[in-house]
Amino acid sequence: MKFILENWVLILVAFASGGMLVWPMVNKGRAGGVSTSEAVRLINREKGVLIDVGEPAEFASGHAAGARNVPFGALEGARELPGNKTLPLVVMCPSGARSGRAVGLLRKAGYANAVALSGGTAAWRDANLPIEKKG
Repeated sequence: MKFILENWVLILVAFASGGMLVWPMVNKGRAGGVSTSEAVRLINREKGVLIDVGEPAEFASGHAAGARNVPFGALEGARELPGNKTLPLVVMCPSGARSGRAVGLLRKAGYANAVALSGGTAAWRDANLPIEKKG
């Protein structure tokens, strides 16, 4: 007990550093999202579905090839979402800002395997992955 009282600062630092090491594992797949390479792996190997939650005008100006447009405001009950809620959903938007919130809504709706694409369409484009435009 004497050791703990005399070295409480060192013990606090040890717990804090341990927490910082564990945090990325606990937080995986949340708002921070997955990389473009992980997104491609989910799509190709696990039949993942790419969902773009950008507005229709944003979607038309450039989106990932094969993505379904489900605007963030119309996410709840959208028919464009897959019926199979066990499929991985890779959620993206132009910048990656809305996709994290969309993942939260989708998980509440039963899509447990929904993940956000870190960096959104910009990251997709930077990775030289296919982009489509409508119009």
